[in-house]
Amino acid sequence: MRESITAVVARGDTWSGVAASEPYDVAWASEAVIFLRSLGAEGNPEQARAWVQISPDGMRWVDEGSLLPIPRPDEISSVRISNFGTYLRVMTVLPEGASFKALLTISLKE
Repeated sequence: MRESITAVVARGDTWSGVAASEPYDVAWASEAVIFLRSLGAEGNPEQARAWVQISPDGMRWVDEGSLLPIPRPDEISSVRISNFGTYLRVMTVLPEGASFKALLTISLKE
């Protein structure tokens, strides 16, 4: 039987300017689905994009290549990834005056 876990990495965190989620240790997993939901927004954060980053140590980061649209409030975006390193996080750069409350969830399977 395969192991799985769903981790809430950001819950109601306000993301503005340059923002990144906390790193999450995923070394045991072979695949991940990352869900990003907006719980509310100011300005036009939907014009920005978020992207997945990977890391061997949780300190030095490389863009993985997958993009997540910043969803409108109460909508959700997702991306599926595999073949990642030890840590995952999501990063974004929002336009001046734009922000949103992020709900970021990572579902992992062995």
